[in-house]
Amino acid sequence: MEKEFLTLRQAANFLKVNDSVIREMIKSKVFKAIKRGNTYQIDKAEVDEWLANLNDREIEKLALKRSVCRFSDYFKPKYIHLEFDADNKYEAIAEMSKCAKNLKIVRDHRWLYQVVVAREELVSTAIGKGVALLHPRHLHPSKIKKPSIIFGRSKNDIEFDALDNQPVKLFFMLLLHNDIQHLFSISYISKLIMNDEILNILRTAKTNTEIETIITKKVINEK
Repeated sequence: MEKEFLTLRQAANFLKVNDSVIREMIKSKVFKAIKRGNTYQIDKAEVDEWLANLNDREIEKLALKRSVCRFSDYFKPKYIHLEFDADNKYEAIAEMSKCAKNLKIVRDHRWLYQVVVAREELVSTAIGKGVALLHPRHLHPSKIKKPSIIFGRSKNDIEFDALDNQPVKLFFMLLLHNDIQHLFSISYISKLIMNDEILNILRTAKTNTEIETIITKKVINEK
């Protein structure tokens, strides 16, 4: 029977990860890349065999990589906004809303500000440990150009009516298209901030690269 080969993108889709994970696996000799024409491909039988022989720990790590890759569909390094000025929750929401417009995620930052404030006035989106998950009350896929998550860090601690009474300094603004994306992202971020080391780095990191690494790559590497 003729062998079936997968391009790197096809292999990534098959394993439900992104291209960078496949390249990493090739580099670490998990898979062998074969040049066929102008592209590199992987023997699908090799991928199937690898999947069939995963132990429990490896299955858990693959699931984590899939989760990180899924989160990375919404979160990019350019979506990180560090050390913005705000003295209260309304100024913080306004700053994050302007950031969303500058990133071309929404067309109208004033509309976004209004719907996020309306949600905030129902009950605080501060989830404890100095973190708030800003989002509109309702999903607005027609107003949000692409599912996105913005990370922001204010210069000052901001009173946000959190249940643990801690002021907020770290903000995730969730601008997503459906409930599945929304619930997944809340779950991912909630697990992330349970790690005090990760929280400390989010509070003190100097660059966008450090933030991206702690939110994605470090999560995998520590498993």
